[in-house]
Amino acid sequence: MGLVQEFKEFAMKGNVVDLAVAFIVGGAFKTIVSSLVNDVVMPPIGLALGGVSFEQLFVNLGPNTYENMAAAVKDGAPIIKYGAFIQTIIDFTIIAFVVFVMVKMINRMQELRKKEEEEAPAAPPEPSEDVLLLREIRDSLKK
Repeated sequence: MGLVQEFKEFAMKGNVVDLAVAFIVGGAFKTIVSSLVNDVVMPPIGLALGGVSFEQLFVNLGPNTYENMAAAVKDGAPIIKYGAFIQTIIDFTIIAFVVFVMVKMINRMQELRKKEEEEAPAAPPEPSEDVLLLREIRDSLKK
């Protein structure tokens, strides 16, 4: 029973829960970026390059010729899908850039918070017992 309890404590620590949330959000973010690349970025690039559909770019390694990638895949031909690879590189570049910007913003916020803490005036130190005693004597003499 001790092992189960220890695992529960480990799994419920903040870092593990934060990691799980980040993993789920990261998966959703990848889907959004893939849609951005496939549905928004690549079509204009393909149009600018003469109507090329990057999804259909492939190199056939077999002896037969195919009209499109779907026919080659259906026939089981050995192919290199370099168009899909280009899209994956663009996906990665966008995700890496967003992560870079997020880390940069977090570091900047930490620097600002640290600077504010350094600039904040320090509270005056508590007077020593001697000073408190002298003040008490002074106040009693005034009366």
